[in-house]
This record gives sequence, C-alpha cells and structure tokens, in this order.
Amino acid sequence: MSVLSTQQLSTTPCARYHVVHETCYAYQSTVTLSQQYLHLSPRTLPYQQTESHHIWIDPCEEDGVNGVDFFGNNTRHIAITTPHKTLLVHAESTVTLTPRNNMAQIKGTLPWEYLRDRMLRDRHPATQEACRYLYASPHVSCSPDLEKYARTSYTAGRPQLDAALDLTHRIFDDFEFDDKATDISTPLEDVLKGRRGVCQDFAQLMIGCLRSIGLPARYVSGYILTHPPEGQPRMIGADASHAWVSVFCPGLGWIDFDPTNRCLVQNEHITLGLGRDFSDVTPMRGIVLGGGEQELEVKVTVTPLPLESDATP
Repeated sequence: MSVLSTQQLSTTPCARYHVVHETCYAYQSTVTLSQQYLHLSPRTLPYQQTESHHIWIDPCEEDGVNGVDFFGNNTRHIAITTPHKTLLVHAESTVTLTPRNNMAQIKGTLPWEYLRDRMLRDRHPATQEACRYLYASPHVSCSPDLEKYARTSYTAGRPQLDAALDLTHRIFDDFEFDDKATDISTPLEDVLKGRRGVCQDFAQLMIGCLRSIGLPARYVSGYILTHPPEGQPRMIGADASHAWVSVFCPGLGWIDFDPTNRCLVQNEHITLGLGRDFSDVTPMRGIVLGGGEQELEVKVTVTPLPLESDATP
C-alpha cells in the first residue's frame, strides 16, 4: 500500500497576529538570585513565520543565553542577581501564518492500523522522528482505560485522520471546561473519570489515548485568537496560553487538532513549542533564592493584524 504524496500548500499569508505574553511574579520577601528557563519564542514552521520577537525582563537579567532544545523549540535561559520582590517577563511577537491542510485535504488517509504497524519498522526520517512521541511521558500515561476510550473512534479500517477528528469531537462533547477541577499534577486517569479540566488536560488526554493504541502524538503549546462578544471591544490581557495536539500521518506530516475547541487547527492558532507533554514546553520555569510565598499573574493578548497585501500604501 502506498502512502499519500505530500500536498503542496499555498505560501500566501492568510493571517497575521501580534502577541503579548506577560508573566509577573510578586514575592513575599526579597529574591537575591533567579534563574529561569523560557519557552516564549514562537516556532518557525512551514505554516508560521516570525516577523519580530523580543523578550523584555524587569529587573534586567545579568546573563541571557538563547538556545534550541531537543525538540527544536526556541529557548532562553536568564539569570538575575539584582535583589527584587517582583519579576516581570514580557514577550512580544508578530507572526504570519500560511494555510494548513483543510478538511477536504485530509480525507481518505491511510487506515490507522497501517500507521501503527509500520511505526517501528519504517526507516523514513519523518517516521523515525515521530517515534519519540509514541511512549508515555512525565504527564502522559498509557493505559487500558485510555485505549478503550480511543477505540470508540479508532474502529477497524478507519482512516487515521478521520478517526482523530472524531476523537477530537468526542472529547469536546464528553468533557466540561473547568479551570478549578485540575492542576498540573492531576493524573490523566482522574481527568478521564472526572470528565472536567482545561485545554492542557484535554490535549494530554487525547495524546494518551493515541499513544495507548500505538500512534504517535505530540503536545503543542501556544495561543489562540479569541473572539469577544458581538459589539464588545477586544480585552487587553484577557487571553491565555493554549494547548492542542499534533497527529502524525505519512505523506502529510503532522496535522493539528484542538479538542478544547472541537476543531481541526487552521489559521487562529499560534505555535510556541512542541513536545511530549506540558513539561517539555513550560513557558517559564526556574529556581529562586529567597522570595517566600509568591503570587503569579499571567496576561496574554492576541491581536489580529492586517495582511501586508491588505495594507493601504
């Protein structure tokens, strides 16, 4: 059986966004040393290009190093030795998106069992790279219960991406968004039983379902354009970080699905990082000396911009 040939997508921009992500820590007592590891820089991908990006920190870091992690994500490591009781990290980016595969283009993909059976014997570089997303990871377990939930969508002979879209829809229908029901340490088994959570939980749940039946899936962190109520202005700082799922399909590569919003990802998602789960792409994590108790506030604003071709001279 032959695989689908890679489809040529348009490189004409279809959307532009300006993103501001502010993270502010307020400490009970003075911090004398802070070292932080940041995943706050957008990825460069076939469907996403970064026009501009900068990170501004208060107090200023004494040492800052840009890098790339194991998964190809842009990183920055900072060290601050100025005593401080607040820490502000301001990341600002402008990105341009080009079209992704739409519903018509993902119809008729190979049966999911074919992909499952070929994963560990196919020597194609893309397939070998996808194998790193086959197994359990720190926040994604594999279990019979997750396999059972997945199998309702992944019936015998069903095309891989058709089944993935059905699983996306079922998670949206079966689970309720509740930002008080879970935290980062909540096991997937509890999310599955409680049927409540947030985008991070739903993404990791879908990933766990796919890995439990032998299919690769990766975690995507980033942002999504939100739409204010009709007649209301867009609120500054009212958006949030978002998470969704990327599913591998030979010939098409990685196709993204958003179970929180019941959709195939198109042109309203901005990608920051890719990994096995949340722990690989945490926007900001580190250690501090001192500080005592702390309060965290995160503000995100995603603003659509006119395409350059639409701009008036």
